[in-house]
Amino acid sequence: MWLVLTAMRRPITILVAIISVALASILAVRQMKVDIFPKLGAPAIYVAQPYGGMDPSQMEGYLTYYYEYHFLYITGIEHVESKNIQGVALMKLVFHPETDMSQAMAEVVGYVNRSRAFMPTGAVPPFIMRYDAGSVPVAQLVFSSSTRSPGEMQDIALNRVRPIFATLPGVSAPPPFGGNQRTIVVRVDPDKMRQYRLSPEEVIFAVNRASTVLPSGSVRTGDLIRIASTNTTLGGNIQELLDTPLRLGAGPTVYLRDIATILDSTDVIVGYAHVDGRRTVYIPVTKRADASTLDVIRRVRQALPFATEAIA
Repeated sequence: MWLVLTAMRRPITILVAIISVALASILAVRQMKVDIFPKLGAPAIYVAQPYGGMDPSQMEGYLTYYYEYHFLYITGIEHVESKNIQGVALMKLVFHPETDMSQAMAEVVGYVNRSRAFMPTGAVPPFIMRYDAGSVPVAQLVFSSSTRSPGEMQDIALNRVRPIFATLPGVSAPPPFGGNQRTIVVRVDPDKMRQYRLSPEEVIFAVNRASTVLPSGSVRTGDLIRIASTNTTLGGNIQELLDTPLRLGAGPTVYLRDIATILDSTDVIVGYAHVDGRRTVYIPVTKRADASTLDVIRRVRQALPFATEAIA
């Protein structure tokens, strides 16, 4: 009863309060983020260490052991989970709740660099990422063509389309899947190698030496400083690599063209992506954990015309 009496005594105050609540509700509805999952903030960091050619037991002994040893120094670490497969060591670092994950990520990077001092020759830096359960794929960009190969579509998706979507607010665009990386393939004839008494190591050394990337510097001529470029970088005409000498000295010089051919091809196929029975390439568009799903989809749709222009 007192609420009714208060409304009758102060009608202007009650009217202003009702209008304020209505306006606040409208603003809340317009600014509220719509999402599939709540922001969970799972305290975990993933480390993936590739090293081709090693079996799981070697990966565990020569790589994973040193990572696990150093990761236990990280502040707030709860436990470390690891899985070793051929050529890759996967590690999951789980932290206690309420851990400052920004500080934890910085410490992980620091101890990864410390662990790399014990790695065997040729070990590349690992992939370090933090995954949240709210970061889920909300769309897939599918590329298909009747005139272009999967390798060409992979190159277009990686170098032209992905930069457009990866820079959108709240969007994370992983690398494309389903295609093949461009690879310069040197096919050596074993019979000709035996004929010229060459070993595979000599051929590999000669190809690496002929394609070494080195700073060329500049040449000063009078008052001009000209840029000096080298011809060891593989450019438009990859057949020039066939002029690489394999053996010098007494007797006729043996060139790469005498025992091998060069193809502008793709890497070994290890994965496929099929849509409607056709070979395709796709990019999963993943939203960040703190982004609205509807906002991400709207931004992706607005960016599609720019992606079409980049392909054309």
